[in-house]
Amino acid sequence: MERIPMTKQGFEKLREELEYLKGEKRHGIVAAIEEARAHGDLSENAEYHAAKEEQGMNEARIKEMEDKLARAHVIDPATITAEKIVFGATVDLIDINEGTEVTYQIVGVDEADIEAGKVSITSPIARALIGKEEGDIAVVQAPGGEREYEIQSIRYE
Repeated sequence: MERIPMTKQGFEKLREELEYLKGEKRHGIVAAIEEARAHGDLSENAEYHAAKEEQGMNEARIKEMEDKLARAHVIDPATITAEKIVFGATVDLIDINEGTEVTYQIVGVDEADIEAGKVSITSPIARALIGKEEGDIAVVQAPGGEREYEIQSIRYE
């Protein structure tokens, strides 16, 4: 059984979403199915079929999330003391190609949100950064071509 790395915050967010899907969302779908059934003939009832399809997708998502939470390897970045970049690190970088500064935190796959500066451990930039230290240059094979980043600082928070 392969463990899935995720931050403490990512684990909590996934757990909260699971509670929502098993509670409020599941009850809403059941209510929609009951309402559609009340309209009569189920063989030609589009509302009923749509609600049943939504129920199937919701149950599949619940199973997927339960599996991920069961296999989660929760890592609290605040407890890490490392000089090199590892999972959970928040890294300040200078994009050498553009001369701009960017900050990324390396997180689990389900937590990734580039708009919030969170990159997946499996992303090209995270793979290029892992194991590097302050002052190192990371070369990233991006879809738009090769990019270079100078590592300014590494912190665990």
